[in-house]
Amino acid sequence: MIHYRLVTALPSEQEQCHLITRPDSPLLQQDALRNNPLIAEMTARAAQGKLADTCFGCGPFTRITLVPQSAWQDNLTDSLLAFLRPLFASPACREVLLDCTHIHDTVLAKTLRFLFNQQHRLTDLGLKTTTQNDTRLTHIHAYCPDRELARLEPLFKQQQAIANGMVAARRLADIPSEQCTPQFVVEEAQRLCAAFPALRCEVLDEQAIVEQGLGLLHAVGKGASRPPRLLAIHYEGASHGAVRSYVGKGITFDTGGLWLKDGAGMYTMKYDMCGAANVLGLMLSIAELALPVRVMGVLALAENAIGPDAMQPGSVARACNGMTVEINNTDAEGRLVLSDAIAWASQHHAQTRYIIDLATLTGAVVKALGYELSGLMTQDKALRSALTLAGEQSGDEVWSLPLDARLKKQTESAIADLCNTPTNNAAISASAAWLLHHFCPADIPWAHLDVSGTALWREGGKSVASGRPIPLLMQHLLNDLVKEA
Repeated sequence: MIHYRLVTALPSEQEQCHLITRPDSPLLQQDALRNNPLIAEMTARAAQGKLADTCFGCGPFTRITLVPQSAWQDNLTDSLLAFLRPLFASPACREVLLDCTHIHDTVLAKTLRFLFNQQHRLTDLGLKTTTQNDTRLTHIHAYCPDRELARLEPLFKQQQAIANGMVAARRLADIPSEQCTPQFVVEEAQRLCAAFPALRCEVLDEQAIVEQGLGLLHAVGKGASRPPRLLAIHYEGASHGAVRSYVGKGITFDTGGLWLKDGAGMYTMKYDMCGAANVLGLMLSIAELALPVRVMGVLALAENAIGPDAMQPGSVARACNGMTVEINNTDAEGRLVLSDAIAWASQHHAQTRYIIDLATLTGAVVKALGYELSGLMTQDKALRSALTLAGEQSGDEVWSLPLDARLKKQTESAIADLCNTPTNNAAISASAAWLLHHFCPADIPWAHLDVSGTALWREGGKSVASGRPIPLLMQHLLNDLVKEA
């Protein structure tokens, strides 16, 4: 756990701190820094739009970093984080003093999440034998004026809880798939949820999946030696009221099935369960903040494998709402498990405020939107507007793609109610969403988030889980609670 405190004066333990500030900060006028000739040189460099960073001659601090002025207000291109990220790849200090005197709220929220996320490194999985820099961030001191304390305290509390959920999701997603099986995800979720009395786990094993008619989830998972699971996490932060539901795609590894991917396309497929991992992280964040709300998170967990029982192109499977789907592409398995899970979630509570699903669903959304924006597809205007606003406020943004009856032909089948992929290879992301919308009743607001571009952080040719879109969904929920009050 990384701890934080808000301070209105320089902390006494300055010699343990990494000071991160801007060239015109009042902190640089403190007695401890004002007469240091190095500060003048660093200030001039930062004023030119360059990073000024040193671990030498910067007493009483261990490290001083001056980030150019413009970065502290840049909530679009994340230039502050671009400056900071390389520094924390090999940190010099266990404590940070962050200057919060002149920073955009969204930039501050994203910076805090970045710092709190330093709790997790890939080396924590214990799979690398070489020694690494063991200096880890443990404390964040946030310098702000007295008048800002009351306003900033809830922001820090919320961002810490959001980051803790992101860390739990990232750790789970980063685990190699031979260990991170559907049953492993269930057990890990049960372990993490046990810390919060308001969380309760409900598990459907492979037999219950068949008995309850989740034929699409069964079809995807039946080819693997490690059987599928449906995990529902219930949060009862209120005694009554509508339930907000989140559904996550949890393909613990995706070979493509008999529609086999090539090697390069398969390499990152342990991350095809990021949607489910992030639903788990979201539930943990909600519980940590003890929000007065009822929430259900549904994780549709399966491995899309090759084997004697693997689903075949041309097969037809029936979902738990009775609709049939022709499986004309076994590598479009995510929309199958999501369809069943959305239908199951819609049937589970008499009163549902909305259902939002999240999935690393299509590579096409990356071609359309890149790696910074999640794709949003919904026919509910109010939900679209609310999610778009929450994305802007949190810095975890979405971009809306069309979803209407013009996509109908993309999912038509001669033998079943629907087919799982369009035969013309067009509008792939929106076509997948059009399939999904059939499984949520029209009276329940529903939205689909395709996070194929945003669920991973890509740097230096490597990919790791990012924890997105937990910040977006938490901001949306917090906004929704204010609106409902």
